[in-house]
Amino acid sequence: MSTSLPRPLARLAVVLLAVLTALAAAVAGAGAAAAHVGVSSSDAAPGGFGKLTFRVPNESDTASTVALRISIPAEAALASLRVQPVPGWTATLTTSELSTPLENHGQQVTSYVSVVEFRAADGGGIAPGQFQEFALSGGPFPETGELVFPTVQSYSDGTESAWIEPAVEGQPEPDRPAPVLTLAGGSDAVSGSHGDDTATPEPAAADTPVEEAATSESASGDSTGTVALVLSVVAVLLGLGGVVLGWRAGRRTVSS
Repeated sequence: MSTSLPRPLARLAVVLLAVLTALAAAVAGAGAAAAHVGVSSSDAAPGGFGKLTFRVPNESDTASTVALRISIPAEAALASLRVQPVPGWTATLTTSELSTPLENHGQQVTSYVSVVEFRAADGGGIAPGQFQEFALSGGPFPETGELVFPTVQSYSDGTESAWIEPAVEGQPEPDRPAPVLTLAGGSDAVSGSHGDDTATPEPAAADTPVEEAATSESASGDSTGTVALVLSVVAVLLGLGGVVLGWRAGRRTVSS
């Protein structure tokens, strides 16, 4: 007697395989969504100076991040901008002319830094499973609520992740959202405490929330992926159990 699965159960197995494939894609998508480039600041406010921190996770399993290109649109232009050195990386600044000059300490500024590119030394970079932070300091920040910084992440295998898609209110987050900085409101102390174009150094403890936030987001992304994976495994077991029970029931029916 043949022990092959009856046709209905064979079809069920095909459907189950398709469902598992979709679940696997969902798990992978959840991991990628949790790994996007972001920007934050504890002191950036309209009219003031502050520090911007770009957090860059490596989302590739096989390649290292070897370059990061941050674009600064004209609407986010800063009269003064400085780069914090990162060991093993070099920074290149590109300037562009402004159609409307900016004012900084009573002087007219007609050009600004429009692109900041960090590039790793040969053999270096952000390895799979790691992240790196890149900091800029400058101002005055425009009188607005948020700033968008389109960013391109380059990998050692020649691929790129272009984090340039704008977020639209009321719609799902895009696959590659551009980093968005929300400026703090009403920070008179920040805007009035700078006698020059350098942000006031923060105590070491002030940098801790940035690192903790990155760790928290990473843990949240891992948790989401874990839950999805567990649900996938449960679905597999339930589906296989149904197939086995149906097969056994069919065999008993034939035997009787």
